[in-house]
Amino acid sequence: MNASWRKSTYSGGGGGDCLEFADNIPGTVPVRDSKNPTGPALHFPPTAWSAFIDDVVRVVRDPDSHTPVNRPPAAHAAL
Repeated sequence: MNASWRKSTYSGGGGGDCLEFADNIPGTVPVRDSKNPTGPALHFPPTAWSAFIDDVVRVVRDPDSHTPVNRPPAAHAAL
């Protein structure tokens, strides 16, 4: 099955840092760099991809709600 690639709705038309993903492959969500469409793709389980998207949407709506995972508080404060 060929992947039907879609660009993030947050990407602009300037060709900057964009991701493309395909949601038509059963059991996996391939993700690639839109600047390198013939390059490798990372594959995520659909549940992991959904959790990632849910977190991104939550942080976009409320940036103060984000706490980095698996990072000590002191390291976070230094960022």
